[in-house]
Formats: sequence, structure tokens, C-alpha cells
Amino acid sequence: MGKKTHLTVKDYSVSKETFELIFNNEKDILETIPRPKKEDLSNYYKSEDYISHTDSRRNLLEVVYHIIRKKALKNKLSLIASFQQQEKNLLDVGCGTGDFLETALNANWNVVGVEPNQGARDIANSKTNNKVYDVESLPNLEPNSFDVITLWHVLEHLPNLDDHISVFKKLLKPNGKIVVAVPNYKSYDAAYYKSFWAAYDVPRHLWHFSQKGIQRIFEAKKLLLEKTQPMIFDAYYVSLLSEKYKNGFMNPFKAFWIGWRSNRKAKHSREFSSLIYVFKNA
Repeated sequence: MGKKTHLTVKDYSVSKETFELIFNNEKDILETIPRPKKEDLSNYYKSEDYISHTDSRRNLLEVVYHIIRKKALKNKLSLIASFQQQEKNLLDVGCGTGDFLETALNANWNVVGVEPNQGARDIANSKTNNKVYDVESLPNLEPNSFDVITLWHVLEHLPNLDDHISVFKKLLKPNGKIVVAVPNYKSYDAAYYKSFWAAYDVPRHLWHFSQKGIQRIFEAKKLLLEKTQPMIFDAYYVSLLSEKYKNGFMNPFKAFWIGWRSNRKAKHSREFSSLIYVFKNA
């Protein structure tokens, strides 16, 4: 297994510690080193600025996030509706404050969520008739019971990658779909911002995926790639936060320019800032 340092990256949002991104040649992904111990990992999420755990709109970044999220929810629902699953049983892993689950519930999906953060879980349960559980409940869910499992910017947070994917496969029905959205470290905005690229988000992001790498990992579990599609708005949001890390302020005009260039270049390279992958249970 060939491994070499790709970048040294700082945790700008919580601890201010530095971490190495190590290239794993076998899987074609980057790993965050050192990886926090399981008992310490939650400490790196203890920030009022950790945006997926709050519904607040206190500043420009949060306002932009919620504007983008509103549009993204419609797109996510359209995607899973396109699968035309008859029973419409949905599991959303790392569901945050439950907005996607609420959107799906209102569209007559049977929803279940898992979320490790207590505060976010409480908000999600208020929107979903208490259908959201602690992550420890995941292995206890009924096997072969879900038509669709979604992980919206969640896979990169999971400590035991192979074990978790095995659990998801067990929970999926035959021919069920698993939808995974993750940042793409081979995008233009990642190359431009380098160690300041906000989507590295160490050490909360333990893994950093290329298109080849994520396909390799899932196909090893007999989950076959069916389609890939871009998350266009992520390039702008990530660039806005990256500008803050790099220059000390958000600089929305520069961020918009870099986000636009990233999307434009990706029309040819297909290396968008974030990508959605749809895998089918083989």
C-alpha cells in the first residue's frame, strides 16, 4: 500500500490543530492523519458555527447555506423520486436537523433517520414524528428494509468506512439504491485553495474521495455505480468559506468567481467540487 503526504491542513473552525492528508494508493483516496480517537471525535464538532447542526441564520455564510439548502432539498427529492420505488422506504444517515427527511415525509416517503448529535437529533425529531435515532441504532434496523439510503456529505465523517458500507448494504433491499454526496478533492476549487480548501474540514472529514476511489470502495461491496451528478452550488459555498480561511474574510466576489470557474472547468473535466453518486445493490 503506497502512502505519501498530500497536504498539511489546519482545523480552522474548532481546534486550530494541524493534520496530514495521506494518499492511499490502493483506494485512491486521502486519509486524515492522525485520526482522532472515537471518544474524542465529538469534541471537534463542538462549535456554534457547525452549520449542519443548527437552523440559525446569524451571518452571511448561514444565510447562503440555507438558501442553497432549500434548492438542494428539491433536487434531492427529485433524484430519489426518479428511482420509482414502490414502497418508498427511506433511511437518511447523518440527517442533521432533519430537513431532507421532512421534505421526503411530506412527499409520502416512509422515513427513518440516524444522527449522532443530540441537539440536531432533537430538532430532526420535532419535524419527523420522532423517526430519528442515535447512530448506535443503525445495526439494529431491519435488514433488507430500505428502498433508498442517503448520505448527504456524511460518508467522509464515518470512522469505520468498510464496516459502515457493509451495514448499509445489509439494510438495503435487493436492487435498492444508496445515494452518496461527498466533496471531490480533484476539483478546480480544491486545487486553487490547496490547504485552505474548506471541504477538507479536518479532522471531521476523515476521508477525501476521488471519483475512482469511491467507486472502487463501493464496488468491493458489490454496490455498483449507476450514475453520477454534480452539486453545482457547492463550489460557491465552499469557495466562500475557503476565502475566509485563506484571507480572514469571506470576499464573496472572489468566491463567486472561483466557484464559477470551478463549475465551468468541470463541464469538461467532470471534476465538480462535490458529486452525488448513486449505487445499486447488486
